[in-house]
Amino acid sequence: MLGRYWRYLYSTLAAFFGVQSESNRARDFSANSSPLPYIITGVLLAAFLVVGLLLLVNRVLA
Repeated sequence: MLGRYWRYLYSTLAAFFGVQSESNRARDFSANSSPLPYIITGVLLAAFLVVGLLLLVNRVLA
C-alpha cells in the first residue's frame, strides 16, 4: 500500500522536473486507469512549493 504512494510521489516529482520517461509514464497510467492520485499529488506538491517559497522569502526579508 505504501509503495503505491511512493510511486505516485516519485512519478509526480519526475514530471515536475521534466525528467519523466515515456516508459514510466506509460507504466503509471496502465497500472492505474485513474489519473486522480497523480493530480492530487501534483496539487499538494505545488502547494508545498508555494508555501515553502513564501516562508523562505518572509524569512529572508525579516
